[in-house]
Amino acid sequence: MLKEIDISFRTMFAELTQRTLDGQFLADFPMEGWFVKVTVKGRDYWYFDIPTPEGKYKRTYVGPQSDEAITARVKAHKEIKDDLRERRRMVSTLRRAGLPGPDRFAGDVTKALTDAGLFRLRAVLIGSVAFSTYAGMLGVRLPSSAMQTGDADFAQDFAISASVEDSLPPVLDVLRSIDPDFRTVSHQADTAKVVAFQNAKGYRVEFLTSNRGSDEYAGKPSPMPALGGASPENLRFLDFLIYEPVRTVLLFREGVNVLVPAPERYGVHKLIVASRRRTDTLGRVKADKDLAQASLLFQALAETRHDSELSDVWAEAWDHSDSWRKGICSGLSRLPDNGLEALRKVLRSKMPDLEKLKAEDRSIR
Repeated sequence: MLKEIDISFRTMFAELTQRTLDGQFLADFPMEGWFVKVTVKGRDYWYFDIPTPEGKYKRTYVGPQSDEAITARVKAHKEIKDDLRERRRMVSTLRRAGLPGPDRFAGDVTKALTDAGLFRLRAVLIGSVAFSTYAGMLGVRLPSSAMQTGDADFAQDFAISASVEDSLPPVLDVLRSIDPDFRTVSHQADTAKVVAFQNAKGYRVEFLTSNRGSDEYAGKPSPMPALGGASPENLRFLDFLIYEPVRTVLLFREGVNVLVPAPERYGVHKLIVASRRRTDTLGRVKADKDLAQASLLFQALAETRHDSELSDVWAEAWDHSDSWRKGICSGLSRLPDNGLEALRKVLRSKMPDLEKLKAEDRSIR
């Protein structure tokens, strides 16, 4: 059983999440500008206009009006206050209480991209750096061994990137402000497209997007207008992972406000992708890490009474297609026992028979 975090620290984490969004909002949208609502294809979005020395104005994307946190801050813009010293104190207190944060380099990279507008443009932090935020979000202690990583991964939906009419500054310039040794990494099949960035020590910053419903895009890079020169590779299952992401805080410096996948989606997604890893040594290590993270999240969701969210997302994935069910079956057959027990507790009659899953997994292999 995972150990729960004291309610006072859970409350502080939630408050810090709100405060970091306030702080980022003030940094992105200074008082001399104004907000405008723009309707695109029947949906309303907020943009921000700020005057330029030439007597014109620069327009930047804020977010969808349907995002209640964003709309509330648009309406209360002039009343928002920020206290960096207090936020730093809260981060320090939460770290001393045992909540995890990123290593310094991952924190610097994520903060630089945040300040450049990455999450304002609705990108999503994924991978182990995102996993570290779930401890505070769910109120449980997660082992640090499940969070070790040598890279930072970000995803953005193609339709969002194409429609926001805004962009990051060149990503390479942003990353070189952290480490001048960063260089671009081209896609193997199309060397004109940049899919990642890497420094001299091998730390990799990668951008991904969801496959747009056709095999012709699979494994190919897609130029993304909002991502400052990056052309993420299309990956299956990513649309499921980043659908309706949640806002949280990375415990680094004064707190970094980020968007991450909903934890129930992260867990089920890891269960599926573990079955698609390569069978070499590195592939097996990654699959083991996928399943360890999935198991921990299933336990945390079961113990913190997020049963309905996990059950709904499970049903969505299970009912998607035969290939998704095969991936789930393969992942479940190798999931640690604690994760299996947590799923049985949540799913009850919806939980497939484990012996049948093992038989199906053997047939897949």
